This record gives sequence, structure tokens and C-alpha cells, in this order.
Amino acid sequence: KSDIDIQELITVDDVMNHMKLGPNGSFMYCANYLNENCSWLENEIDKLGTDCYLLFDFPGQVELYTHDTCIQQVINTVSKKLDLRLACVNLIDSHYCSEPSKFIAACATCLSMMLRLALPHINVLSKMDLIDSYGKPEIGLNYFLETLSLDYICEQLSDDPLFSKYRKLNQALCSVIEDYSLVNFAPLCVTDKNLMMKLIKMVDKVNGYMFGDQSSNENSYKMMSHVFRESDFDFERGPALEEVYLGSRHNKDA
Repeated sequence: KSDIDIQELITVDDVMNHMKLGPNGSFMYCANYLNENCSWLENEIDKLGTDCYLLFDFPGQVELYTHDTCIQQVINTVSKKLDLRLACVNLIDSHYCSEPSKFIAACATCLSMMLRLALPHINVLSKMDLIDSYGKPEIGLNYFLETLSLDYICEQLSDDPLFSKYRKLNQALCSVIEDYSLVNFAPLCVTDKNLMMKLIKMVDKVNGYMFGDQSSNENSYKMMSHVFRESDFDFERGPALEEVYLGSRHNKDA
């Protein structure tokens, strides 16, 4: 059970019944209502005290983060007024790797969210154990995790009769993603404790939790020293992940 429940302020069901809106429209209405009544959230957070680690669970409707500024304004308000050090962890289902068009769309959505929210941002390919349920990716997982050159995906789309006439548009989208060079992914499987712990460490690093009070000179030095130690938080990539999440099932089938 959560310590703070937005349903005490407003619920999607009430909005749907009284405003006659659909699910997505109701989520948008609730988000804007929260933004207009952000003092309620500030007071609820204040009640928790200062000795706590906050996790905000936001709904998965992407339009809340790509087409509207209400969530961005809520985040800016509470982080500034309450001096919170926040980070965004964006979960993307791993099955988006199964088709080039899906993966480009996921990357474009992630980039839009990163630019709008302007927070330390970690994109996560979740449900790694189900990655081959929709068809085994034709290229290695490292390609998707690091979001390497998207030329290969563009070529695949160009060979598809459905997308071939949008070749220039696809190339332009891939070019935008590559030019910003911001999007990459961390792997996650909830049954894999190793991946879970490494993701937790990464989150604690980007939001500054692991460095403690930033006003301390000692902790500031610690923070700067860790900037050059990326290997401490590197995930196993490439062949190791493929053997676990792509090889195991196919070996059983064989």
C-alpha cells in the first residue's frame, strides 16, 4: 500500500462518470487537476518527514509526458519547493525489439520524454525473459541496449512494403535520435536479482542518493570520483544477456 494515494484527491472512475471522458482523457484530466492542486501533494510529502526514499508511480499513458506539460510542472514544483533530487526510470517492454518500427517509436518516445521532463533519466528494457515471445530479434541485444547506429533498422523498414514509401521520414526520425545521442537502455528482469540490484545502484547514482548530503565537501569529492568509474555500474551486455534470455529458451526447444 502506498503512503500517498492520489485517489484521495481524484479518481479516474469519477472523472469518467462525471465528465463523460474515456480512459486516456480521464488520466489527462486527473494529471491537470493534480497540477492545479499541487499543494495537496506537497503537504502529503511533508507528512512523511525527511528520512524517506520517495518512489512516484506514474501511469503509462505516454501522452502525459510527450503531449502535455502537467506532469513536468508537478515534478518541477515539488522538486523545487521540497528540495527533492529526482530521477526518471522509464520502463519499455522488451518486445519492442521484435520489430524495427516498434523500436524506432519507443526510442522517439523516450527521447521526447527525456527532453520534456529534463531529469536524470534511465530507460529500461523490462521483461527481458519475454523478449523472444514475439519473435527472436535478428541482431544482438547490445544493439538495442546501446542504441547503436540505426541505419540497419532503417534498411529493414525500407524493405517492408508497408513502410517503404515512408523511407525518408524513417531516416529523419532515426537521424534525430542519433543526433541527440541520449537514448540507451538498461536491461531488467524482475526474477534476475543481479539485474535488479545493478539497476537500483544506477538509480541511486543518478539521483544522488548514494552520495548523501551534497553540501558536504567529502560527499562532493565522492560524487566526482564516481563519475569516472562507470564500470562499477555496467550491466552485462551482448553475449552474456543473449545466452540467458535468448539462448536458454531456444536450447530447450532444440
